[in-house]
This record gives sequence, structure tokens and C-alpha cells, in this order.
Amino acid sequence: VLVRCDFNVPLKNGVITDENRIIAALPTIKKLIADGGRVILCSHLGKPKGEPKPELSLAPVAKRLSELLGKEVVFAADDNVVGENAKAAVAAMKDGDVVLLQNTRYRAEETKNGEE
Repeated sequence: VLVRCDFNVPLKNGVITDENRIIAALPTIKKLIADGGRVILCSHLGKPKGEPKPELSLAPVAKRLSELLGKEVVFAADDNVVGENAKAAVAAMKDGDVVLLQNTRYRAEETKNGEE
């Protein structure tokens, strides 16, 4: 199940300073896990303008989600969002697993309404 979340949370030095948007997504994620879904999460964070920026990575969100869910959330750290890490993580998923893709705004198409 692919779930587009709003994990556009404020970060300061790589630390989430307000996790309300993450908390808001938990009921949906927990329900999907409980039902045996293989949950793939995606979100944007900030405005990297189609280029990877380490300070806008969703890695801190994956870490916090793991803590809140009490289970590992695999972070697919591909700068192009759907690269080899994401493909491998999704291929290895079992029922109830969770994968978080990298910031969708790392892709120019996410903000430029590209024709492709």
C-alpha cells in the first residue's frame, strides 16, 4: 500500500521540533500494519527545489516513526526517491513491514509539473 503522508515537519539540526504531522498519520499506518499490509510511505519535506539536500532528508522522520510504532521503519535513502535502495527495500518487505521513501521533492517533477 502506497501512502502519501504529510511529514513536512520542522527540523533544527536534524532534530524534529514538532511531530504533530507524524502523530496524525499513526492511526492509518497502524491500521495498515495490523491488517498485514506492506506499507510504503512517501512525503515531501521543505523546498529542496528538485535537488537532494541532506538537511531535508526524511531520515529523522523514519527514525521517529520507528520509535513511535515500536518497529523498524526502513528508510530508502535514494536521492532520486525510487532508486535501487527503494526497489530492494520494497522487494524484501513482508506483511506488516514499513518503508519510507526519500523526500519526493528531491525530484524536479514533484514541483515543476513536468511532462514526464
